[in-house]
Amino acid sequence: MAVLTRFIVFLLGAALPPLLLFFHAAEAGEVGVNYGRVANDLPDPAAVVQLLQRHGITSVKVFDADARVLTSLANTGIKVMVMLPNEAIAAAGADGGSYALDWVRGHVAAHYPATRIHAVAVGNEVFDSSPDLAWRLVPAMANVHKALADVGLAGDVKVTTPVAFSAVDVSFPPSAGRFRTDLAEPVMRPMLELLQRTGSYLTVNLYPFFAYADLPDKISRDYFLGNPNPGVRDPVTGLTYTSLLDAQLDATLFAMDKLGFTGLDVCIGETGSPSGGSSRGPAASKENAKAYNNNVINRVLSGKMGTPHRPGADVDVYIFALFNENQKGFGDDDIERHFGLFYPNMEKVYAFDFHGGGGEPTAECWCVADAGAGDERLLAALNYACANGADCEAIQPGAVCFEPNTMVAHASYAFNSYYQRNQRATGTCDFAGAAYIVYHKPDGTCDPNTSWCVANAAAGDERLLAALNYACANGADCEAIQPGAECFEPNTMAAHASYAFNSYYQRNHRASGTCDFAGAAYIVYQAPSELHFLTVSSLFLTPV
Repeated sequence: MAVLTRFIVFLLGAALPPLLLFFHAAEAGEVGVNYGRVANDLPDPAAVVQLLQRHGITSVKVFDADARVLTSLANTGIKVMVMLPNEAIAAAGADGGSYALDWVRGHVAAHYPATRIHAVAVGNEVFDSSPDLAWRLVPAMANVHKALADVGLAGDVKVTTPVAFSAVDVSFPPSAGRFRTDLAEPVMRPMLELLQRTGSYLTVNLYPFFAYADLPDKISRDYFLGNPNPGVRDPVTGLTYTSLLDAQLDATLFAMDKLGFTGLDVCIGETGSPSGGSSRGPAASKENAKAYNNNVINRVLSGKMGTPHRPGADVDVYIFALFNENQKGFGDDDIERHFGLFYPNMEKVYAFDFHGGGGEPTAECWCVADAGAGDERLLAALNYACANGADCEAIQPGAVCFEPNTMVAHASYAFNSYYQRNQRATGTCDFAGAAYIVYHKPDGTCDPNTSWCVANAAAGDERLLAALNYACANGADCEAIQPGAECFEPNTMAAHASYAFNSYYQRNHRASGTCDFAGAAYIVYQAPSELHFLTVSSLFLTPV
């Protein structure tokens, strides 16, 4: 891309268009969690509510309408989607609607408005889990809506139903998406008509993990995680997909289009990735779960859940799930027991952040260019970043990060420099939609001044402990070295101190004096050996 050299050299100082557009905050959807309770070791609902509040989780979906849970959520402002379970669908869909009315009075009206119930899910993945009830589903939804209207809540509480992605018979390319023939006309069409008439939305459960786990030789890991990647082109529409989640969502939207519902909203009722279990191979890992869920959370909060087919869409998403649930699946190795963000003791399984970048993030993250924005928008945004504090010397011709000489690579470098130098503040990785945040280090990330801060074992455990405590109390992210966390092993003072020292050093942009700790640490310019620093390697690769 020879012309890129000229762009960077001559346009960095050029007059730029008005720049306010780079920091216009997009209207965002909401991101919540699925609060399942198929376990015998979970904390009581009151403690769970406190956990939600501590971590900025403002929306939950539950799989019933348990009075104890709903009472605990009262007067918290947390939005709740309750569920009428599959076993009640037949009764709720019966003529007359008396069961639906009694259910709404006892499980919704009795708690509203103190508990902020905003939706009722009628059943859960009925076509898969209870196919004999498929023909009863829409009548049950209609009766629940009528019951809400009878108690004066139809304007505030919407009726929906979570549909498994298996209802989409053809999913690739996305433009070929269509519903199964046994569902399209007899069930989906009247359901979508009801949702449109009542101002509601279709809820769909999407799990890119399963497609990747089944076809790891055909689906790239970055495409599954939503990390930067070349993308997959739909040969019919010409649209390029860099996220398997987007491809699945668009396949659903195209299926709706084919039935004539081109403007109906959608909600992702479940999505997530397991952090462990061996029942589906090596795809289930903490690293993948952390990257996937953080990428999704950040996309929703930054208002970037639009897809290639519906670029302006705001989509609400519920992460599955709040806890690891020990009574799901068939044994400890079943991945169904490992989807939680938290262990039952309320410790995080891995780092994540529901605050949308406010304050110091709890997960390492990078700002990367969105190739779909096109070279013209990327260039304008790159020039802005370089003119406003990003260090762009390393991407000049002949410099250490000039290669690969592509607009996307250079823009990613500049965007990330700007983002890190602005303390990853909200809005500093947007550039009018030309960039986005990822939580897994992009392949090929170039850092011209790589260095790490490591513990000086000769300082002795007492000095290392004092310095470690200082680092953790002054901005270092030390969650990962707590007992049971992903970097707790090796459980040695030198390893834990190195993790904390390097976190402090990187988060202070490797400033002079930030790797000293009264002689308890020192700087190295080659990645520390795997033998001594295996568990902290991901932190040592943090960019500035």
